[in-house]
Amino acid sequence: MVGLQAENLAVNDGPLTAENAALLRPSSPSLPLSELRERYEADGYLFLKQVLPRQDVLDARNAYFSSLKETGVLKPGTTPVEGVFDPAKSHLDYPGIGAGHIGGNGKPGGEQAAAFVDLALDAHYQEWYDKFCNHPALYDFVARFADWGKNTLNLKRTLLRNNIPGSKPIGVHYDQIFLRYGDPTSVTAWVPMGDVKINGGGLIYLEDGDKIGLELEESFFRKAKQAGLSDEEAKSAFNTNMMATGLLSEFPAEFAKDHGKRWLVSEYEAGDVVLHKPHMIHASTINHDPDNVIRLATDLRFCDSSKPYDKRWMNSYRFNDGV
Repeated sequence: MVGLQAENLAVNDGPLTAENAALLRPSSPSLPLSELRERYEADGYLFLKQVLPRQDVLDARNAYFSSLKETGVLKPGTTPVEGVFDPAKSHLDYPGIGAGHIGGNGKPGGEQAAAFVDLALDAHYQEWYDKFCNHPALYDFVARFADWGKNTLNLKRTLLRNNIPGSKPIGVHYDQIFLRYGDPTSVTAWVPMGDVKINGGGLIYLEDGDKIGLELEESFFRKAKQAGLSDEEAKSAFNTNMMATGLLSEFPAEFAKDHGKRWLVSEYEAGDVVLHKPHMIHASTINHDPDNVIRLATDLRFCDSSKPYDKRWMNSYRFNDGV
């Protein structure tokens, strides 16, 4: 495990060091379920090592970048599975879906980026991706871990995100902001699709972020009601009491300092998965991978189908879907 001394470990508004960051706690999926559940409740997340077969993850990564190769995003002489960005190109021509625009979900980039963005969106509808999202190793683990059994439902709407080196990272948020039309019982699985160095743009979690997220959610709803919004309007991730994007902040370092907490970071390997609670606050670092490797990951969400859940998430991702 690389320590916090890694060069260029940073978020939008500054570096992450031993003063404002610490390492995530890893867990083996072979630990007793009771212990894993205790960790999840205490930490708000569960960082699982090698819960998916590594080769299956790399096969999916290869399929994704093979489909985007024609756009010129990859460095000449490298293979698709490596996912190495061509340093002669500008990251502005290869924008990531959802990054920095979580709420609006508009089509990112201009005309020059259109071909790349269209192919990145199209990947969500490919057979290889559907197979990966429904991988039995992860589904079965979540079904046992959450004790939902046959009621375990894998929500169809997912976010397959590429993070080009130097591009804008994901801002501070928690998932229930966008899942408010259901009970706060969902489980998010963040799945890195390839190895991610500690300074390679991976997800980061706020220390005690679940508790803070719950407090913020209660505050948002209370303010919305006091402002005269209906229950339906108060449920919206984009009501008048929130940022236009649904984010809590674009400045992770400042946000953590304001709450007296640290960001929890890690390097990731293909096969790792992080489960987190619906109010667990998270963001991502800037991808400063020294080898120009593109960070690829997907967000999968599971719920108990016997309880109310956000039906909007049973449709595949599309631009401007209002979710």
